[in-house]
Amino acid sequence: MDGSEFVEEVRSANEGRLARLGSEKALVATTAGDLDRETVLETAVAAETRAVETFDQWAGDETDDDARSAFEAERAREREHRDRVLELTDQLPAETNPDPLHEHFRDLDETVERVAAGLVARPLVASRSLLQVINFFVNEGDERAAALFRELRAETDEQVERGGEVVATVCERDDDRERAVAAASAVVDLAYDEYAGSLEGMGIDPKPVC
Repeated sequence: MDGSEFVEEVRSANEGRLARLGSEKALVATTAGDLDRETVLETAVAAETRAVETFDQWAGDETDDDARSAFEAERAREREHRDRVLELTDQLPAETNPDPLHEHFRDLDETVERVAAGLVARPLVASRSLLQVINFFVNEGDERAAALFRELRAETDEQVERGGEVVATVCERDDDRERAVAAASAVVDLAYDEYAGSLEGMGIDPKPVC
């Protein structure tokens, strides 16, 4: 199984929803329409913190050596991302509870599903959210913050390709690829449902791509 081909299959199967998750409405959805600097930063810190906690759980009970190493590496990377964002704000992070997406992650206990969901689909979704954070800070004239989030997004995009390689490593049976694609697509679906539900709750149509 080729990791790059797997990533492209996931992208292709979820093209429409991924595009909407990268629209200018994405930040409106994640901040519940509260588009000020501190709220955007707090939202970013919370997202990184949830990822750290998810990968910490997975690294603690994963039996596959390759997957466990990948989860440990991603836990460290997400912790570094969180700390770099915290340098932009004077506020201490509030206690963070898992959102529906990370509740879903933490319910996964099969290696193939975890790797596909957490190391491929999650960064595919996160990259689109980060794009709108970059645009926010560009519009605010905050080049320091915009530059930082460009770096975080580039590292997140690199994780997609690394994740594809891990998927290829852990998929051993004939049906593993199908299970991996389904697990990745389920994450995109859930992220989109959260996005759409948030916007609809504010009376905004989530469907048009801006």
